Amino acid sequence: MLQLYVGLALYGVSAGLQLRAGLGLAPWDVLNQGVAEHTGMSIGTASITIGALVLLLWIPLRQRPGLGTVSNVLVIGLAMDATLSLVPDPRSLWIRIPLLAFAVALCAMATGLYISARFGPGPRDGLMTGLHRRTGRSVRLVRTCIEVVVLATGFVLGGSVGLGTVFYALAIGPLSQFFLRLFALPEAPAPAPVHPAGREIPDLV
Repeated sequence: MLQLYVGLALYGVSAGLQLRAGLGLAPWDVLNQGVAEHTGMSIGTASITIGALVLLLWIPLRQRPGLGTVSNVLVIGLAMDATLSLVPDPRSLWIRIPLLAFAVALCAMATGLYISARFGPGPRDGLMTGLHRRTGRSVRLVRTCIEVVVLATGFVLGGSVGLGTVFYALAIGPLSQFFLRLFALPEAPAPAPVHPAGREIPDLV
């Protein structure tokens, strides 16, 4: 659980830092920012609201949320708003570029932490896997279609799209794969076979 909540909190921090870098956001945060600008809510609150709405789409897809799913909706948005309230807006490009790189790397590390904790997928990942199972289309195709629709909608609403968006799209996959392997928890050992009389059968190998 510690790994889950540290990962989710760092994910929200990374999203806030990428916003402060001002060079373009991840697709879902482009949507969050666009919705925030039109509703007057904070971007963290928009993230929570959109996450909850996405979670409702799990019902027809027959997806079952876990502790990590519900926590994902709440913790990331709260951590993002907290980060934005504490971190000033840098004006120098020499600060914003390294900040963007750090934010994307931190996002990948956070992804590896919370997914490896195995408390259930986030609402957006569950939407992807649910549509994959229901439609029979590849995960790659479903993920791409979702990201394109989300990015386009967020852009129309006024979300920030830029070089940071492209950098995120190219870097997040390989970096997340690295951190998923790094933070993977060991599988529980299989129980020893039991003799009908109740004694464990010794391993003779």
